[in-house]
Amino acid sequence: MSNGNGVVATLTGAAESVKETASNIGSSIASTASGAVASVKKSAAKAQKAATKRVTAAKKAVAKRTDKASKAVKKTVANAKKSLASASAAAKAEAATLKKKVGKKTATKKTAKKTAKKVAKKSVAKKAPAKKAAKKAAPRKAAKQVAKKSPAKKAAKKAVKKAPAKKAAKKAAKKARK
Repeated sequence: MSNGNGVVATLTGAAESVKETASNIGSSIASTASGAVASVKKSAAKAQKAATKRVTAAKKAVAKRTDKASKAVKKTVANAKKSLASASAAAKAEAATLKKKVGKKTATKKTAKKTAKKVAKKSVAKKAPAKKAAKKAAPRKAAKQVAKKSPAKKAAKKAVKKAPAKKAAKKAAKKARK
């Protein structure tokens, strides 16, 4: 230890070796940490991909099920509409037949009334000329008028089948006689 240079050199060498060792340890720790970070990132990315795959698979499954359900609902609705349409058509047809039946009854009543009125008018119209003809000329014309009246009355009786129509025809005949 003559001038102390050796101690300083030794201490400097030791400090440098400590520094190098520390930097090596730091770099190894940093590389290990960066490796850990990289592996964590990779595992996170894998987990994210797996999660997205599961989500997309679940979405597809839900979409398929909803499509199947909506198709089934559409089919049932279509079938219900068809059955309602056929029932409606059948009901309309039945109503039309009933209306025709009722219409025929009312039509026969109406036609009976009309024919009774026409017969009454014709008989009144024929009676007046018959009286004039009987006064003016031969009794043959009056006989012809009587012959003409009887087929009209027969036609009126045939046309009038129901009681209300008969009453109307009788009233018309009574009025025609007066």
